[in-house]
Amino acid sequence: MRQFSSYGPLDTELHYYVPRAALIEHTMRQLQGKNPEKGGHYITVWAPRQTGKTWIMRETFLRLKQDQRFETIVLQLHSLRSIKNVDRLVHMLAQKLLEKLSIPDKTINKLSEFEQIFRKGILSKPLILILDEFDALSEKAMSALAEIFREIYMSRQYQIDLPTAEKDYLLHGLALIGVKAVLGVENVTGSPFNVQRSVPIPNLTLAEVTALFEGYQQESGQLMKSDVVARIWNEFQGQPGLTCWFGELLTETYNQNPEQPITQEHFENVYAAALDLLPNNNILNIISKAKPPPHKSLILGLFKTTDKIKFTYDDALINFLYLNGVVDIEQVSLRENYVKFSCPFVQKRLFNYFARDLFQDIGPLYAPFEDLSDTITENSLNISRLLQRYEQYLQTNRHWLLKEAPRRKKDLRVYEAVFHFNLYLYLTSFLQSYDGQVQPEFPTGNGQIDLLIRYAGQLFGLEIKSFANQHEYRKALTQASDYGHQLCLTEIWLVLFIEAVDEVNRQKFEVDYLDPNTGVTVHPLFMQTGPVLD
Repeated sequence: MRQFSSYGPLDTELHYYVPRAALIEHTMRQLQGKNPEKGGHYITVWAPRQTGKTWIMRETFLRLKQDQRFETIVLQLHSLRSIKNVDRLVHMLAQKLLEKLSIPDKTINKLSEFEQIFRKGILSKPLILILDEFDALSEKAMSALAEIFREIYMSRQYQIDLPTAEKDYLLHGLALIGVKAVLGVENVTGSPFNVQRSVPIPNLTLAEVTALFEGYQQESGQLMKSDVVARIWNEFQGQPGLTCWFGELLTETYNQNPEQPITQEHFENVYAAALDLLPNNNILNIISKAKPPPHKSLILGLFKTTDKIKFTYDDALINFLYLNGVVDIEQVSLRENYVKFSCPFVQKRLFNYFARDLFQDIGPLYAPFEDLSDTITENSLNISRLLQRYEQYLQTNRHWLLKEAPRRKKDLRVYEAVFHFNLYLYLTSFLQSYDGQVQPEFPTGNGQIDLLIRYAGQLFGLEIKSFANQHEYRKALTQASDYGHQLCLTEIWLVLFIEAVDEVNRQKFEVDYLDPNTGVTVHPLFMQTGPVLD
C-alpha cells in the first residue's frame, strides 16, 4: 500500500499523489513551443518550498524525453551554491552539461565561453535544458547566466525565418526552477532575463485534495469522514508539502485503529500535536523567514484587526514572504488585492511562536490565596468576569509587560497583535490548572482573530477586535453574532481593545446585543490598554 510523503519528489508507485496533468502539459508545451519549429520558450518555474516544483518538472522532463526531436537535459544546481567565483561556477556547470550531452572533447573555462555549448555544431539537435534550484546560485552568477540565455534567445529570434534546428544556437527551450521568481524584483539592477515566461506552481485545489485522500481510502479500506477532508483543505489550503505531511500523521503516525473511520475528533487530536509537538522543516523555514526584522514588523502588522495590507508584488518585504510561503494573496478583484497568511495552520504556528517569544514570562495572574469562585468553578466559567480580571492584570503589569514590546516606528504604539498574544497566553495560563483549553482561530487569513475556550464540556467564543469607531463597532456586533451562529452558540463575547475608555462610553457600548437574524447574544467588553508611552 502506498504512503503519504512530503520528503522530496514523489514516487507514484510508493506515494499518494495528484497527477496535475494539465499543469505538466502546460509546462511541457511552454518548453516545446506552440509551434515547435519556431522554437520553445525560456521559462522560470517558481513556488515556495515543498509545493512540488521538482516533481512537476521531473514528470515534464520524462515526457519531453520521449520527443525525439529534442535533446532534453535536467541539471541539479544545489551543489554549486557555495561557489562565488562566476568563472569557476560556469566551468563546473558546463562540465556537468557536457557530460550529460556526451561531449567529452569540449572544455569551458570562463563565463564568456559558456554560450559556445549551445552553438550548432557542438549540439547535434535542439536542446531543452532544465536547471533545478537555479536560485541556489549567487545573485551575481544568476544574473550573468541569465544575460547569456537572453542573448541566445534574442539571437534565435532574429533567425525567425529558420527552423529551430537550423539556427546558430540550438537552445530550444529553457526552464529555471527556484523558490524566487528568478531575477525579478530582488535583482536591484533590473532583470536581464526579460524574455522568459513565468510558470508558478499553485497549491492543490479542493478537488485535488479530495482525490488525494480518496486514493488512500480506496487502497486502505479505511473510511475518512468528508468533514475531515474539508478541514484538511481549509487548514492547509492545498499546500502540497503540509497536506501530505498531515496525511502521514493522520493515516500512519497517529492512526492507532486503522479499522475505524478517521473522524473529526481524531483530526483535532492530531492537529493539536502538529501545532505544538511536531517539527516540520517547511514550518521551521517559514518561521526563520518571518522572525527577523524587517519581516517581523510586517507579520505583526498583518495580525491587526482593522486595516488590511495591500498586496504589491514589487514591495520587497511582501514579495520575499510570499515567495517563501509565509503569506499569500487575498484577491477581492483584479483591482483589490490584500496580503493574508498562506494558510490557517501557518498563521497559528506563527501566532504561537510570536506569543511565546514576546511573553516568555507573563508573571502571576492572581494572588496565591485569592478566591476565584466568581470566575471559575469545577463546572462553570464566567467569561465576562475572566476578561475583567485580564484587564486588571494588564493595567497592573503593563509597565514591565510592554517594556520590550515591539512598537510601530511611525507613532511608537505597541502593535495590536502584542495584546492579542498576551490575552491568549493569559487565558491559557489561567485555565491550564483547570484542564481548560484555549484555541486561536483565524477565519479570514488576516485581521479577524477568535479565541475558542473549551471548559467543563462547554464551548465559549471570543472575537477579538480593536475599537476604531462606532460604525466598525456595529459591524463587529453583526460579525460576532454570525460567527457565534456558525459555532452553534447562543452567546459570544466581542473583546474590544482600546487605549482608553471612560465610564460613560463603557455604559453606552458595553451593552448586550441580541441579533434578530441569528438569535445570538453578543457581549461587548472593552479592554483598556493604557497610554502609548508611560
